[in-house]
Amino acid sequence: MASFEDFKLNKQLLNAVAEAGYTIPTEIQEKAITPVLAGQDVMGIAQTGTGKTAAYVLPMLMKLKYAQGNDPRALILSPTRELAMQIEENIRLFSTYLDLRTVLLYGGLGPKTQKEQLAKGCDIIVATPGRFLDLYLEGEINTKSLKFLVLDEADKMMDMGFISKIHRILEIVPRKRQNLLFSATMSELVRKIAGDFLEFPTVIEVTEQATPAKTVEQSLYHVPNLKTKLNLLQHFFKDDQAFTRVIVFCKTKTVADNIFGYLERKYGPEAVRVIHANKGQNTRINSINSFKEGSVRILVATDVAARGLDVTQVSHVINFDVPIVIEDYVHRIGRTGRAYNTGDAITFCNPAEEYYVVKIEKLIKQTIPVKEMPAEVVLEKTPFDEKLAIAREIDNQKKKDDPDFKGAFHEKKYAMKMNNRKSSGRGSGAKGAGKGKGPKKGPSKSGKRR
Repeated sequence: MASFEDFKLNKQLLNAVAEAGYTIPTEIQEKAITPVLAGQDVMGIAQTGTGKTAAYVLPMLMKLKYAQGNDPRALILSPTRELAMQIEENIRLFSTYLDLRTVLLYGGLGPKTQKEQLAKGCDIIVATPGRFLDLYLEGEINTKSLKFLVLDEADKMMDMGFISKIHRILEIVPRKRQNLLFSATMSELVRKIAGDFLEFPTVIEVTEQATPAKTVEQSLYHVPNLKTKLNLLQHFFKDDQAFTRVIVFCKTKTVADNIFGYLERKYGPEAVRVIHANKGQNTRINSINSFKEGSVRILVATDVAARGLDVTQVSHVINFDVPIVIEDYVHRIGRTGRAYNTGDAITFCNPAEEYYVVKIEKLIKQTIPVKEMPAEVVLEKTPFDEKLAIAREIDNQKKKDDPDFKGAFHEKKYAMKMNNRKSSGRGSGAKGAGKGKGPKKGPSKSGKRR
């Protein structure tokens, strides 16, 4: 398809698309826009950074056309507030010349302002499931006029435990509506919700499930411990010509804060920001905006930022920790190589994380190329506590795969016990000799010696 004009979009939308810099539709846009315009239920599977948001927002805006009444006619549900904000930003961008009202609802802020916005009337609600339900139960939202229901990043919603809230929302929206579900991966839970949610959907899969974007070059470094990971991180950041805008992903808030503190001391407070669930909403918004504008070079984040962070010029994603939820790998590395740009995704892996790398490679149906550790990077000795934690984690992984596995420590202890028995003459041979039928010495039952 040559251009967006081939979709028969109205002039207002085409002008907004052109001003936004969109020229050629992506594959998911090319395949999804027409069936959505035709009123079909659609399930779209496409890797991150391929324009899924525009694939449903553009035809939805075309069908809504103009402001009408006070009650919402479209509801878009998002797993995180960052993604909700990104969707709302896209809607505002494309509806520049349309008279449509959008309200953004998410937790972490007091609901007063959101209630006031709803009271003024709206056409589209973009919301996280929890805040939407809270305001609905308070009587602030009337769902009777809903014509569109969209689940964006449905797999992440299932991972975050929103399935009960989604079912509750399905009970309170009109049965006659158009349903759209978009995701980068397709888990069993997503299949289940799709069965409850969609009616005879048009399935659009523009790539194999959980396939990373072809514009992302992946690499893996086997790193023995935390200190060596920090040394490798510092080595990469010395190349400020290549590593211009970098997201460092960590698996916990504590690790993210520690990495942020380390990088802040090295490169100054103006070069680094950190975002995770414990950070206030305004802090997170300001950090993301500074990173988008290019005034901040490094963004340290937990997986809360893996969805909805749309920055086109991210040069590198560094997985400081391998994600335990293996589907998050695809979403993390999808933050680079977006909108036809290329990018690099680098993963640091200690011995306890190799287990998850194997599962990730099975998921993405690719082998992640392993790179040699640069000669300049100092390999630190693993401290005793960290060595013990890694050994315990490996034991836990083996127990997951084999419930009868007792653990390396247990097996080692058992082997040592058996060796001690043998060396003290209490092995099987000595045991048999000691309990033979030879004459006994010592007192008899009567107390007399024989």
